[in-house]
Parts: sequence; structure tokens; C-alpha cells
Amino acid sequence: MIEEIPAPQLPVRLPPRVEEGRLLEVVRSWCDGQTQPFRAAGISTGRGQAFETIARSRADASVSLWYLDLHPTQLAIAHATFPARRETGSEGENPTQALPENLRILCVADIPDQDLDLCLVPLSSSGEQELARDHLQQHYNALRVGGTLIASVDNPKDRWVHELLKTYERSVRVRPFEDAVVYLVEKTKPLKKLKDFSCQLAFRDCDELIQLVTRPGVFSHRQLDNGARQLLDAVDVYPEARLIDIGCGSGSVALGLAKRDASARVHAVDSNARALWCVAKGMELNGISNLSLELNATGSYRDPGSYDMALANPPYFGNFLIAEKFLIAAHAALRPGGRLVLVTKQPSWYQENMPRWFLDSEVFASRRYHIASGTR
Repeated sequence: MIEEIPAPQLPVRLPPRVEEGRLLEVVRSWCDGQTQPFRAAGISTGRGQAFETIARSRADASVSLWYLDLHPTQLAIAHATFPARRETGSEGENPTQALPENLRILCVADIPDQDLDLCLVPLSSSGEQELARDHLQQHYNALRVGGTLIASVDNPKDRWVHELLKTYERSVRVRPFEDAVVYLVEKTKPLKKLKDFSCQLAFRDCDELIQLVTRPGVFSHRQLDNGARQLLDAVDVYPEARLIDIGCGSGSVALGLAKRDASARVHAVDSNARALWCVAKGMELNGISNLSLELNATGSYRDPGSYDMALANPPYFGNFLIAEKFLIAAHAALRPGGRLVLVTKQPSWYQENMPRWFLDSEVFASRRYHIASGTR
């Protein structure tokens, strides 16, 4: 549970991102017109400043902020409890302020509430389009009839979000700004049909046909990642083996390995709650019971030092800082003599850095990818 994981320490409080800051300006006016308690929920592209502001200014409101990923969830909690002020020259740190009792900050696969009075959806113009569709539909559907959806985007010339909202209601109020645009939609009727943004596909591993479920916001939506395919082809599973899939995504590697040998124990870890939702659906579809799940963004996983093999497909962004975290996490998870196997398109960094943590390191080509491995 996220309450059991300490939030990171932050150096400063940050202003909201443009789309959330402009949304907050409009939301303040909406809140001023409310004479009764209300229920609000939504997402944030930053650290949830709009939601904290609503919760602190309206003690009669019930506010839920939710993220798909645990890392921004922790940052939002840390930001909301950041010391209100620091006195120049004072000794030590000022104590943190308490999280408002009427504010929940959650890491979940889907919006946690229904029959809401207000839903807030700030969007980035550089974000994933299908995920934006998913978020807008979920939040509009969660509103009671008469409730209000307030959405924003950091593109003052936006047309796409505006046209999408008009498929929900003909009347869409527009609040333009120089650097963003905010939309208000009042729900007059339920949606006739909800679009299913999930995808079920199948792939073959050894002699088994594996069913895989993917969703927007989860790595490699609507397809089997070629890197995952190469990783599956590079390893074998032996009876009673303990395996950990770090950054499991929708679970193609974990599901395939678990299906190969029912006596093996596979542990799938990801910081994305929706990713683990997809893995759970895959377990159900494939009749798999030897696979466990863990939501974790710290790199310190359940049963450290006990796994025979760690599998990983580290992301390529982050200037290899994330890749380094993957290596450190794998080293801590493996037993002495356990082996890390990962797939990458950038072999040079692993050739240079894996020997810092692993013995017998090797990197070899595998079609358009490279497989890197080493022993703890």
C-alpha cells in the first residue's frame, strides 16, 4: 500500500504546470459558487497542486487525486505535506504540514469514485492521445447528472479536446488563456455507450498460446513488445525456480515464464497500478496461479536476496539513471549466484557498467536488440 512507503524529500514547492494552473483559476470560480459540500476527483500532470488547493480551501469538500504510477503519487504526497514556510536562519527543518483530511492521493488503475459533482482533467498536448480519451471518458462517466467536468490542455489553439468533449455534450464552455485553454462541460445525461480502450491479444511462447491484456498508459499498448519477445527467447525456466520481472508492464514476460513451468514462482513488479491490473487479467485468462504481483517504485522488493533470475526491459529515457536503478534493484533481489538477464537497444552502457554490480557480464546481439546478463 502506498501509505507504507515513505514519500521522498523535496527541496522546494513547485508551481503547477501550465494546464493545471489555468484549470485551477477556473476551478476557484466554480468552487466559489458552491454553497453545499461536493465530491471531486481527477488526475494531475504534476504534483496535484489544484487538488491540494481545493481541499485546503473547502473543508466541506471530499477530494480524490489519483495517478496510474506510484512515483508521481509519492511526489504529490510529499508536495502536499511540504513545510508551509522556512524561516531564514532557523536551525533544522520546519515540520511538515499534515495532508488535508479531506484529500486522498491514490495510485490506482481507474478513477476511484462515482457520482461525483466535479471532475478535473488537466492534459498535456504531448501526452498519449488514447490515454487522454480514456481519462476524459472515465471522468465524465463518473459524474452524476448535473455534475461538471473541467478539462484543460497546454495548447491555446487546441481543437482535438474540444471536439472530443462535444461528443459528450453539445454545450462546451471555453475559457481561453495565452498558454492554455480550459473547457467546462455539465453532464445532462449518461453516455449511451462506453468505449473499451483495452486490448486483448495473443502470442505464442514455446508450445503455449498466451493471452495478453493491454491498456492505455501501460508500456506497449496494443502489441507485444519486440524486446519482450527477445527476452523470452533468451531464457529458460527450470523447476522450482524463483523469478522476478522488474518493470513487468502488461506482463508478457512474466505470464510466458509462469506458463512454462507451474512449479516455478514468478514475481511481477511495476510502479504502474494499471500495468498490474493487466497482469492480473492475464493470469485469469491463462489460468496462471504461480505468479505474484507487487506495486513498488522504490527498487526494494519483497523477499530480497532470494530470486534465481531477474528479468528486465529497462526504459531508454532518463539518461540511464533509470537503467542504473534497475541494475541496483536486480542486484538486491537476486540470491548470490542469481542471474540478471535484460534486453536493450543500447548495449554500450551495459557493457561498461554491468561489471560494477555483476560477475561474468556479457552482452550479445539478438536481432535488432541486445541481451545483457550477469551473475550476482
